[in-house]
Amino acid sequence: MVTKEELQHLLQSNESYRIERTVSTTNMDKFCEAICAFSNDMPNSRKSGYLLIGADDNGKLSGLKATDKLQTTLAAIRSGGQILPMPVMAVETFRFEEGDLVVVEVQPSSLPPVRYRGRTCIRIGSRKDYATFEEENLLIERRSGHFATFDTTPCQEATMEDLDLKAFRDDYLPQAIDPETLSSDQRSVKEQMAALRLYNLKYDCPTYAAILLFGRQPDYFLPGAYIQYVKFDGKNNAADIENDIAFKGNLTKLLPRIDNFINDSLIKSRPVPISALKEKQSLNYPRWAMRELMMNAIMHRDYKSNTPIKLYQYSDRVEITNAGGLFGNARPENFPKVNDYRNPIISEVLKQLGYVNKFNRGIARVQEELTENGNGKASFSVNNITVFEVTVENACKNDTQNDEFIMQVAESEIEFQKNETQNKNKTQNETQNEVLHLISTMRMPSKVRQRLKELISLISEQPTINRAKLASMLGVSLATVARDMQMLRNWGVQLLWDGGPRKGRWIIHLH
Repeated sequence: MVTKEELQHLLQSNESYRIERTVSTTNMDKFCEAICAFSNDMPNSRKSGYLLIGADDNGKLSGLKATDKLQTTLAAIRSGGQILPMPVMAVETFRFEEGDLVVVEVQPSSLPPVRYRGRTCIRIGSRKDYATFEEENLLIERRSGHFATFDTTPCQEATMEDLDLKAFRDDYLPQAIDPETLSSDQRSVKEQMAALRLYNLKYDCPTYAAILLFGRQPDYFLPGAYIQYVKFDGKNNAADIENDIAFKGNLTKLLPRIDNFINDSLIKSRPVPISALKEKQSLNYPRWAMRELMMNAIMHRDYKSNTPIKLYQYSDRVEITNAGGLFGNARPENFPKVNDYRNPIISEVLKQLGYVNKFNRGIARVQEELTENGNGKASFSVNNITVFEVTVENACKNDTQNDEFIMQVAESEIEFQKNETQNKNKTQNETQNEVLHLISTMRMPSKVRQRLKELISLISEQPTINRAKLASMLGVSLATVARDMQMLRNWGVQLLWDGGPRKGRWIIHLH
């Protein structure tokens, strides 16, 4: 309970979501609504609320003479059955020269929403009101945060036959369990899955996390569990639709498809001349940043919703929207410094499979990459209760292909053909050695020089390696690989991809 000194401070402060003052001693509806609202703690402050009886709005005492009957009546509110679940509260009377003050201290409930006569009362600033449908859903979500999360809930309609057990055994288990432990594990598949919170032995059924990760048809049980991509030929939804795709399936199969789609279809590059003979590649969106934003949407979305994740591409921007606003400890005032996990099992699996880092560094790195690429920082809509939205501007939206650009590209092509003739009798091994020698003469930090040498060696040894694998083996981001390749181009080293996106090989040319 609050001390007398703390109480004097509460009297002098303005009314807020934690304080309500009244001179009435008989308005039980008002008392009950205040206690209900403090229990719900809509701002999620996790601090007690105080109903001060015997004080005016300005904080002056009204001269109340508190009786035992008043204290008994207030204490009876707790178990009277009209506020459910029962509030956690205490009642105490303080004596002052100007009069008595009856204080009802109410702790935030761990089981919201708390209702008075079936209605959910909340405080918005100093004002008391009834919760909207969306606000009540947010309180329900907080309640689940104290207990089992949705992804650990048993999907009692499903059986083992609804799961792709091969994907579980071959693709996930080796990533989740160390080889020594896995080789000596004699448990059944159900017991293995239960240990990873993917199966509920009590109800003998998979959890929703298992359905989402390994289900043969996840959208049968969760209709909104898919990703809707739409490309508009303009700046708003009224524009013609150029393309639309519904990405469906379990996450172990869906994530690689989304990864490839971002690389092959969403990300576009175009040459921008920096001299008559040299050019740089300009990306509309940086690969790693867009991948991270999509993985965040998949990881943090509310899978109880029937609304799919929306990936909408316009001529000037990309918008990614997922059901479910900020969750748990994450709130608009502390985003993105504070993070919380609506789907901890799915988050854990995505980390083990290498799709997310789960160290709350993702957003900061996204903003860095977007800024370096010329997109500007992503814009996050975090004040909505039911949805989370991020918008990324197209870095190339103002580019135009003028005559000068076309002429310079043509000159570059002529120069390339000349070099092609000169190098036709030169083996890739000889070119590699020349390039490595050139890198040794470059004035740059030794760490960068060593990375460029490793890049050239990898491409020479594995000419069919893709950019994502290059980034992984070098231990850097895709954006860093792109910058390194551009640096080599500026020094006259051309790294050319010969063939289609899936079947091709690198060719090294030296001007």
